[in-house]
Amino acid sequence: MKRVRFAFLSLAALSILSMSLSTPLRLAHAQKNGAGGGNNSPIKYPETKKVETVNDYFGTKVPDPYRWLEDDRSPEVAAWVEAQNKVTYAYLDQIPYRSAIKDRLMKLYNYPKYGAPTRRGEWFFSTKNDGLQNQSVWYIQKGLDGAPELLLDPNKFSADGTSRLGSLTISHTGKYLGYGISEGGSDWNVIHVLDVANKKTLADELQWVKFSSASWKGDEGFYYNRYPTPAEGISKMAARNEFQKVYYHKIGTPQSEDALVYEDNEHPGQFNGVGTTDDLRFEIMNHSDSTIGKKGNSLFFRDVSKNQKEWTPIVAEIGDDDYNIIDNLGDKFLIETNHGAPNGKVVLYDPKTAAWKDVIPEKPEPIEVSNTVGGKLFVTYLKDVTTRAYVYSLDGKLENEIALPGPGAAGGFGGRMDDKFLFYSFNSFNYPPTIYKYDIATKKSTIFRTVEIPGFNPAAYETKEVFYNSKDGTRVPMFLTYKKGINLDGNNPTLLYGYGGFNVNNSPGFSALRVALLEQGVIYASANMRGGGEYGEKWHEAGTKLQKQNVFDDFIAAAEYLIQQKYTSPAKLGIEGASNGGLLVGAVTNQRPDLFRAVHQHAGVMDMLRFHKFTIGKAWVSDYGSSEQNEAQFKALYAYSPIHNVKPGTRYPSILVTTADHDDRVVPAHSFKYAAALQAAQAGNNPVIIRIDTKSGHGASSTTKQLEQTADIYSFFFYNLGVTPNF
Repeated sequence: MKRVRFAFLSLAALSILSMSLSTPLRLAHAQKNGAGGGNNSPIKYPETKKVETVNDYFGTKVPDPYRWLEDDRSPEVAAWVEAQNKVTYAYLDQIPYRSAIKDRLMKLYNYPKYGAPTRRGEWFFSTKNDGLQNQSVWYIQKGLDGAPELLLDPNKFSADGTSRLGSLTISHTGKYLGYGISEGGSDWNVIHVLDVANKKTLADELQWVKFSSASWKGDEGFYYNRYPTPAEGISKMAARNEFQKVYYHKIGTPQSEDALVYEDNEHPGQFNGVGTTDDLRFEIMNHSDSTIGKKGNSLFFRDVSKNQKEWTPIVAEIGDDDYNIIDNLGDKFLIETNHGAPNGKVVLYDPKTAAWKDVIPEKPEPIEVSNTVGGKLFVTYLKDVTTRAYVYSLDGKLENEIALPGPGAAGGFGGRMDDKFLFYSFNSFNYPPTIYKYDIATKKSTIFRTVEIPGFNPAAYETKEVFYNSKDGTRVPMFLTYKKGINLDGNNPTLLYGYGGFNVNNSPGFSALRVALLEQGVIYASANMRGGGEYGEKWHEAGTKLQKQNVFDDFIAAAEYLIQQKYTSPAKLGIEGASNGGLLVGAVTNQRPDLFRAVHQHAGVMDMLRFHKFTIGKAWVSDYGSSEQNEAQFKALYAYSPIHNVKPGTRYPSILVTTADHDDRVVPAHSFKYAAALQAAQAGNNPVIIRIDTKSGHGASSTTKQLEQTADIYSFFFYNLGVTPNF
């Protein structure tokens, strides 16, 4: 089975480098205004007023002149957004090849995209996107050789294609689908129920659901999480998400009759979830609360076969360790945990004796995923950021390794205990997504679905992993992908990407849209800084709270490595990051404006003193720390917070900020205030522009939105890195 599915989604879904340098390499500011790219004349920016607003943090007075931009309902903010977009699109409109880039992206993206099948009895559920459909479509078929029948088409959720599927889960026998609709890319979902037999949506409709899916209890109903209805006059796009409650919904009844299963009115930031084991014998409850700085969870169960009503603790208190139930083996539980094992291990817990027994002890490599399928235990590990997959007996004996096509990222490996086979996917930077079918008895993998990208020849490109030393000597990995035969003359346009946070692995992954960069001679570099989970919890911890500067040092060292090895130069180097990665590129641009030519910051967390004031932001305290609760953490946050470290009179690189009006995870105010501060401080002619999308969220809400946004981002990079594309 897949590990027990709770009624909440992971925070990451909230979601998204060998040279010793004892001191940072201070390169001369090689690019003058406009050097290396487009004809950047001075831009007249809209006037952004400053209002005297000051906060006191442990005796330090911190001005916040752009606080007024936080009001997403203000007509004045709406006028500012309109004026900024007018300037931004005027700049983008004068790039001569912008429309050609969009045409090329559409051609590259126009290929069928498939999802791996999920089985319920003799029926298989899967997704397909014909190519340029705004949303992928769900199909059902009898057996793997059966004809696919359309089951659910999210393209019909809205006329413009910006309402998308926020979640989808299948009931125990496949009788129902529980699916959430997100409008305009918002994290808010409205859950509906589809009767699979007649393909009709029922009257069930559940409002105010966020970071949650339907967690089925057989076919009769499901658990889900919701927040209280916002008070009148409170912005649902910016208000804090607090006091999440767990409810049980019985199919065919109104939401007003849903049973309250769990609430905690003393811990407003707590996440709570209830799920079942696949045999439906046990219900599992999980609590976590990163708002109090704890990274782990508590865990409880009750035995449905004994009609138990009270919850029995497995782990009674929330701490810094993770405990995730993989499956039950009779009356015992297989659990993946990092308790005493930063890289993770699999243990067997016996509720009768409260005894823990190691099944698969910790290894030097961190665990990615562990599942039980077909009477076996499937576990994937990360070795230098690439996946290794293994099959074990249920008592932990290694039976075989699953041979993967090469270094890359593999996922899936889920199913049920009576399955005879399973599916997994594999991709890498120059290896398009491919779905494999693995036969459990024969231990053989065969290609189930593969794709062909129009005009893409994998043999024309090379991917290699390199290692470099960060400022403190830490060895950090980085992947480079480029056209074969490049010259190491320091003149290659290069795009460096990073994330570095929340235990998220920045794994090798294919992007058809990225081919538009590679085919024009751009080197794509993906750095794996501390803060991620590439080397387990210790690697993650080394990039959090008081150690967050390590992440920025790792990224700066990656740029210096690329320059020293003559892949590129400061005049040809662009950087990009989104969400926590937006914070990354904002911080390093402030710290080393001489090192980069062009910067794209997407939906970043840019105000590190106030991020906890909005929507789900308080949950990030476990990674970032708190400006209000801890003086040392305040000082660390203040030292790198992008908005607070913009320095007037600095010649900044060309900077494109992107955000969207329906981003209720990292609210647009972060990017608004950052862009305003940069525009006021910019001493050179390089542009500082902000593109504010509509009906889109933390990520693009549709294929159309994604293509439009990517075309503008690539146009910006080409123009400023001196690339004239030849499509």
